[in-house]
Amino acid sequence: MNDDLTQPTLLPVRGAARSAVAAFVLVGIAWVARAVWQVRLAAAGLPSSGLPDQGEGRHRTLTGLENAYHVVSALGDAATLLCAVAFLLWLTRVRENARVLSGQAPRYAWPWIYAGWIVPIANLWVPRGIIVDAHQKSAPGERLPRAVNWWWGLWLAGMLSGVGLMYTGSTNDVIARAYSDVQFLLLADAAVLGAAVAGILVIRELTAVQQKHIELSNS
Repeated sequence: MNDDLTQPTLLPVRGAARSAVAAFVLVGIAWVARAVWQVRLAAAGLPSSGLPDQGEGRHRTLTGLENAYHVVSALGDAATLLCAVAFLLWLTRVRENARVLSGQAPRYAWPWIYAGWIVPIANLWVPRGIIVDAHQKSAPGERLPRAVNWWWGLWLAGMLSGVGLMYTGSTNDVIARAYSDVQFLLLADAAVLGAAVAGILVIRELTAVQQKHIELSNS
């Protein structure tokens, strides 16, 4: 993305916003499905043959319920990837429009739109900072929507729980936790679901602010 301040074009954001909202809804559905299967695993109880990963590289044959959870988990991962792409495309447009509306360079250079989610420590505040900066430059003097802080707080809760969107362990590890500590999995699922709902509100509110300016510029 070019941060040159000479380009005055406002980019359409409504279509990108609709795609991002749809992707968030898909993620929400995926995490509800995960929670349902985790509860089913907990209710079924640990099989007499033990955990799927039995140590020293040995794995037992999965039960039908465990196999189904692998499918649900894979579909959730696909939904998460789709959501990330749709959200970043929307965020790129919103950031560019904020630059045009304010005539000021964004607080964060464009690589941070992507790197801000994966660079350790920085990923605790940079993505929220990009949203806040875009809102301030799009609607100077207006109060930041509460949904932004709810979205970010719930995102961090899901990420730092160790089983949320940024979980890097295996699906069999999650299955093992479902047998022993399903309540913690469900809390992480609830945080991710809440973040998805709040994320939809963030998209809608920031898009509405910029759409108003786009319509005024076209009238």
